[in-house]
Amino acid sequence: MYTLLKKEINSFFGSLTGYIVIIVFLLINGLFLWVFPMDMNVFDSGWAGLDSFFMLAPWVFLFLIPAITMRLFADEKKSGTIELLLTKPLTDMQIVFAKYFAGFILVFLSLIPTLIYFISIYYLASPVGNVDIGGTWGSYIGLLFLGSGFVAIGLFSSSITDNQIVSFIVSVFLCGFIYMGFDFIYSFNLFGKIDLLIRNMGISAHYSSMSRGVIDTRDVLYFLSLITIFLLLAKTSIQSRKW
Repeated sequence: MYTLLKKEINSFFGSLTGYIVIIVFLLINGLFLWVFPMDMNVFDSGWAGLDSFFMLAPWVFLFLIPAITMRLFADEKKSGTIELLLTKPLTDMQIVFAKYFAGFILVFLSLIPTLIYFISIYYLASPVGNVDIGGTWGSYIGLLFLGSGFVAIGLFSSSITDNQIVSFIVSVFLCGFIYMGFDFIYSFNLFGKIDLLIRNMGISAHYSSMSRGVIDTRDVLYFLSLITIFLLLAKTSIQSRKW
């Protein structure tokens, strides 16, 4: 499993893929936070906080993570190397985990440089350090869980097709629906008492809770369940090639 994980990470950084992902993530967020004159701009908002970043980052991840994951299985299927991979002394779940953690590590690495945003805000605040540190770290943890969920969804999407473009489109749709679709349904108030349950089925409700700096066990269990479900679906999809 470690060998496959190392191979996947090397494939990201052996080409321009890994670097492009990190640069694009930082560039888009940096432009909106520090350059473009708008409400999200830190200087224009007059508030020493990274709320704008944590509002924007999920939308960037919504397209960036499917771009990362679309090749993980689809490329293997298209090139025919998936059969060779399945003959190796690895269980289907180990293969899924190796590819999942490769995507997760790339997401994690893309977040590390954004700590410069927090450091900058910390020293720009008046007085220095007048920032909601707890809320910021809670938001980072929430964003990491959100990214982890998107990677699992993207991995599943890649496992059901041999076309990277199809994988990308399916992944964007699923991530988008699970992120905001349940909130959209909730807003119509159609189901009475179960409306709140429907809202809590979406990522947004749990991510928003973490963004307030409160790491609730229910939110953590939600993300772990979401990741587990889609990894198991990916495993089932891979197993179907053996039948």
